[in-house]
Amino acid sequence: MSKKILRVDMSKLKAKFEDFPEEYATMGGRALTSTIVSNEVPPTCHPLGPNNKVVFAPGIVTGATAPTSGRMSVGGKSPLTGGIKEANAGTNFAQKMGRMRIAAIIVEGKYEGNDYFLLKITNDGTEFINATKWSGKGLYQTYKKLFQEFGSQVGICGVGIAAELLGAASGICFNDPEGLPSRYAGRGGLGAVMASKGLKFIVVDETGASGVEIVNKDLFNQGSNKLRSALLTHDLTKPQGSLNTYGTNVLLNVINEAGALPHRNFATGQDDRAANISGEEKAEQIKKRGGVRPHFCSPGCIIQCSEIWTKPGGKDPVGVLEYESVWALGANCGIYNLDDVGELNRACNNLGLDTIEAGDTIAVAMEGGLLSFGDGKGALKLMKEVHKKTPTGRIIANGTAFTGQAYGVTRIPVVKGQGLPAYDPRPIKGIGVTYATTPMGADHTAGYAIAPEILGVGGTLDPRDPKKAEVSRNLQIATAFIDSTGYCLFIAFACLDIPEGLEGVVESVNGVLGTKLTVDDIATIGRQIIDTELAFNKAAGFSAADDRLPEFFEEEKLPPHDVVFGVSNEELDNVF
Repeated sequence: MSKKILRVDMSKLKAKFEDFPEEYATMGGRALTSTIVSNEVPPTCHPLGPNNKVVFAPGIVTGATAPTSGRMSVGGKSPLTGGIKEANAGTNFAQKMGRMRIAAIIVEGKYEGNDYFLLKITNDGTEFINATKWSGKGLYQTYKKLFQEFGSQVGICGVGIAAELLGAASGICFNDPEGLPSRYAGRGGLGAVMASKGLKFIVVDETGASGVEIVNKDLFNQGSNKLRSALLTHDLTKPQGSLNTYGTNVLLNVINEAGALPHRNFATGQDDRAANISGEEKAEQIKKRGGVRPHFCSPGCIIQCSEIWTKPGGKDPVGVLEYESVWALGANCGIYNLDDVGELNRACNNLGLDTIEAGDTIAVAMEGGLLSFGDGKGALKLMKEVHKKTPTGRIIANGTAFTGQAYGVTRIPVVKGQGLPAYDPRPIKGIGVTYATTPMGADHTAGYAIAPEILGVGGTLDPRDPKKAEVSRNLQIATAFIDSTGYCLFIAFACLDIPEGLEGVVESVNGVLGTKLTVDDIATIGRQIIDTELAFNKAAGFSAADDRLPEFFEEEKLPPHDVVFGVSNEELDNVF
C-alpha cells in the first residue's frame, strides 16, 4: 500500500482517498503543504471563503523511528497575513498519519449550515460525526471527553472558541502525549480557516496501520544513527544539555542579558524582573510542584525540551510553557509572575489561540489603555471576553494589528499582519531581516539567525552588523528543507556544528524515499519551496513594501543599547 491523499469536501460532507501524485512523490511537510496550496488555492481568494483550503502533511520521516522527528505542517492562505502560510507542530497525531501512510489531508469547501463536524479516520475509512455539542467549550474539557469517547490511543486535532469566532489569531491544536491540548500549529490563523469550513476536530485511529514505507532500511538506519549521535553530543541538544534541562525558556535570561528581550510592547530590551519568569526559575518550580521536566512533545524525541507546568501541588496541568509563550504573555505584557503566565497560557490553549499573537495583542491593548502593563488578572479577564464571544473578545481573537487599529495604537509590532516573536530586531539584526522577508509574516522559526548571532552555533556573527541578507537567506532556505523532512527544527543546532548530523538527515530521507539526494541538494530544494511561497504571495498582491518592519523600529532607540534597526531597504530586497 503506497501513500495516499485524503481529500475532505466539507460542502458535501464526503471524504475520499486519492493516489499520491507522482509529482509530489519526494515531498512531505512544508514542501507538500505549500505546493498543494500554490496549485489549488486562488491567491486572491478570501481566506475564510469556500475557495481556501487547509492542508495537513506529516514530514517525510514522520512516523518512522528517526530521532526527534514527529513534525506536522499545516498550510493554507492565512487570514492574518493574507499570504501563504505554513504552521508547524510536534505531535503524535502526525506520527499516526505517517504510519497510516496518509501523505496529506486536504480540507476544502464549506459546510453551509451552523453545525460543526468531527472527521474520524481509521484504516477502514472515514466518518463524519456531528460535533456541535462541543462548540463554545474549552479544549481541556473537550479533549478529555474525546479521548473517553474514541479511546486513549487516538490522535486529536481541533480548533477552539477563538476559531469559532473566525479569529485570525486562532491556531490548530494537537494533543500532547498526556492528551492535553497543548501542541499548536499556532501561527497565521489557520484555526479560523478550519472552523470556517465547519470542521471542528479530526480524530485519527491508526489501529492496523502499515507503518512508514522505507525503501532502504539500512541507509535509513545509518542516517538516523548519525543524527542521533550528533544530537547526543551537542551542548544544546544532549541529555542534561541546555534545552533538556531548562526547555526553550533557557533563552529568556540569555536574550534579556543581550538587551534584546522585548518588554512592555517592545519598549525596552532589558528588565531585571525577567529572572522571575526564566527557564531556570521555571525548572525549579516544576521540581517543587511535581510537574514534568524534561518531557517530549512527540514520542522518539531525544532532545526533550518540553515539560508539563502545573499549579502548586501538581494540580491542573497546563502542558509546556515555551520561551515564546512565556515572553509574549509575560515580559511583553510587563507580567513577571509565572503563575499568571501559566494561567494565560492555559487560557490560550483552552480557547485555541496562538500564544505569540495573544501576547502581542494583549500588550498592544495595554498600550491602548484597555488595561495596564503588568495586570495579569486583567489579561485573564480579556481571555474570558474571548470565551464569552463578546465584541471585545472578537477584537482580541483577531490579533495584534486588528486590536491596534481598534484602540488607536501606532506602535504595532507586526510584519504582514503577524505579531513579532521574542527577539527585538534592533539589537539582533539578522532575525529582523528574517521577520521582514520571510513569506510567512514575522516568524523567528523561518530563518533562526539567533543561532550564529547570539548562541554561537554555526559560526559567530556580530548581531549589530546590518549586513544580514545572506545569512537570513541561507537559514530560510535550510529551514524550508527541514520543515519538509518531519524533523524538529532544533536538530539544526547540532547539524550546523556537526556535519555528520546533516549527512544523517539526508541519508535518512533517502532511506525512506529511495532517492539519492546529497547535502548539496538541500539549498536547491529549500529555495524551490520558498520560491513557490513567494510566487503565491506576489499573486496575492504582495510587493517589496511588505518586506519591511514597522517604522517605530527605525525611529525609537531601544534601551539599554539605544539602537535602531538600521538595515537598509536594499539589504532587505537582496534576500530574495
